[in-house]
Order: sequence, then structure tokens, then C-alpha cells
Amino acid sequence: MLYLKKYFFILTFLMALLFSSIVSAEDKINIPILCYHNFNPVKPGSMNLTPKKFEAQMKWIKDNGFTIIPLKEAVEYLKGSRSSIPEKSVVVTIDDGWQSAYTYLYPIVKKYNIPVTLFIYPETISTGKNAMTWEELKKLQQTGLIDIQGHTYSHPNFKQEKRHLSPAAFQKSVQMELVKSKKILEEKLGVKITLLAWPFGIYDDYLEQAAKSAGYEMAFSIDARAANRGYQSMAQPRFMIVDGQSAKTFQGIVGTARTRP
Repeated sequence: MLYLKKYFFILTFLMALLFSSIVSAEDKINIPILCYHNFNPVKPGSMNLTPKKFEAQMKWIKDNGFTIIPLKEAVEYLKGSRSSIPEKSVVVTIDDGWQSAYTYLYPIVKKYNIPVTLFIYPETISTGKNAMTWEELKKLQQTGLIDIQGHTYSHPNFKQEKRHLSPAAFQKSVQMELVKSKKILEEKLGVKITLLAWPFGIYDDYLEQAAKSAGYEMAFSIDARAANRGYQSMAQPRFMIVDGQSAKTFQGIVGTARTRP
């Protein structure tokens, strides 16, 4: 009997050790999620990237053995509901809803057959001077390459709002930003909005919980790290990609798509 107890203890310990090593290995899988904004080549800005440079980046990704996967597949993997993804997976996301994404981005996306997620804040659509229209968003959506997700309603700076509003007013504002945005996008585009990009990359414990309560499954910052199962679901990081970065910097960012030592 003592021998059996000792055998059972050893077996249990070895199984736990094996499980721990598997989980540890899974936590080391990195997914660089790239965050772009504006592609207008004639109106430079701090968050711009020229279409020519974007195409060169997409070609480099394809030519160097990386696979651009849909954000939803990355989310499934990060949540643990998908067992595997390509070894060198990269995700492309675009924030805000700039009209240049329709004019300049889509032809490149189509050429390279790239899945892309657009994070949209509805207040600007069909009203902002340089924003897409609802009709353009629908056309992109119908291509099958473009997924649309949430970016709050009006793209607020939650840090400033928290300083200037009463606690009750701030809570009301956060609720509106998260829920109204989701509702409008779902009604206008007939999609289920489950993902959120934090405006300005701002988040905290309260905002993360508010996003969960509003029905978002995962949210993304711009913390300049590769996404990983080890991070909180409401604070998965992305890399901001802009014109001022060198090709070497971009290649280093994409190169984080590997298992860490």
C-alpha cells in the first residue's frame, strides 16, 4: 500500500511538471500585432505611413516566411480556444477609420491577400473630414479580407476625462463610449463586435473591467510588445508602425514572432 501511494505521488508530480512545461511553452509564443493609422501620401502626420512603405513591409513579411493571420484567429489562440497558429504569425490592424485606408490600403491588401482588422470609432464615420463613409466600410467588409471592430464611440482620452469629470460622470462616459460604439457598429454593419482597441493605448483596471462588462472578449493597447498568452485579455499589446521607423526597426518588430528562449 505504501509503495502504491509513493508511486501515485511520483506519477502525479511528473504529470504536473509536464503540464507546467506545456503551459510555459505556450506562454512563450509571441504574436506581433501591428497598428497602423493613416496612409495618405500627400498629407504627412505623426501617425502616417506611405502606401509605398506599407506595401514594402507587407512584401517583406511574405518574402521572409511570416504568415499574416486574422486577428480573430490570434485572439482564439491567446484565449486558449485554438490550439495552434503558424509558427511566425503576424497580425495587421488599422485604427480610427481614415479614408486613406479605403483609397490606398485596400488595393495593397487585395494584392497580397492580407487579412486586416479595422478598429473604428463611429462618431467620425461619414462626418469626419478625412474619414471613411459607412458605405465604404461596408464595401471593405464585403471583400472578406477586412474585419471591423470597436475603438470606442468618440476616441476619448480617458486619462483627461478622469481628471476633469466627477467619478459618477466618468463612469457614465466610459459606459457610453464602450456600449454605444458597439451598438452602432453592430447595427450599421451587421457584425458582432467583440474586440476593442484602447484610444491612445490608455487603459487601467477599471477600464478593463468596464470593457469586459460591455461584452468585449479582448482589448488591445499600443504597449510595443508582442501579444502573448501571459498578458491580460483586456490589455494585449500592439506595435505602432509609423513612417519615421527604419526598415531595420520594422523587421525587428516582426521578428518578435517566435518562441522566446
